[in-house]
Amino acid sequence: MNETPPAAAPRPIVSMRSRVLVVEDNSRTQEAIALYLRHAGYDVDLAATGPDALAVAAERQPDLIVLDLMLPGLSGLDVCRTLRARTDVPIIMVTARTTEEDKLEGLRSGADDYVTKPFSPRELVARVGTVLRRARPGPRVIAAGAVVPMTPAEFRLLEVLAANPGRAWTRADLAERAFGHDYEALDRTIDAHVMNLRRKLERDRARPELIQTVFGVGYRFDAGRGQ
Repeated sequence: MNETPPAAAPRPIVSMRSRVLVVEDNSRTQEAIALYLRHAGYDVDLAATGPDALAVAAERQPDLIVLDLMLPGLSGLDVCRTLRARTDVPIIMVTARTTEEDKLEGLRSGADDYVTKPFSPRELVARVGTVLRRARPGPRVIAAGAVVPMTPAEFRLLEVLAANPGRAWTRADLAERAFGHDYEALDRTIDAHVMNLRRKLERDRARPELIQTVFGVGYRFDAGRGQ
């Protein structure tokens, strides 16, 4: 986080000003992230604790949330889970924990992406732009007659699977088709998103009918099942 701030504001990443909520209890890190985001053309709100994050999110309705994992008052994981019960706003989780399981725990709680500390503010701004572009409004997902809320990552993954029923996808191919060739994903990252989709769509997660596991390959969507 010791980069020299940009001398002049670059052109905004998006055509309309998007609002980003930065949740970070380290004031220097918070200020650096906010500076770079504002230079990139975003409106920025700030919060330093878990409870403040929930309050600001409810009041300001951000288009994306940058959420630190370690927060006073309420952990980032708990904040993420609470937000997911209320909204499908894209969430990028920032964590100093580097193990695969720590990252997957964030994804399982509902985060769309994660950035590991220490990180470049420029990289984080690029991730924000990428996640916002993927979060474009899409058709509603209806299961059992009810609208199912989904994160942008979940929707993009389901969109690819459902558009190609019966096709067996490797995890790498799914990640590239759904999120782009520049998306850095572990195989278990896709597994975490699939687990969340099954939790929302399947009648019995232990025996999934819609999103099936193809052993030795990856996943496929069976449109003829679950009806």
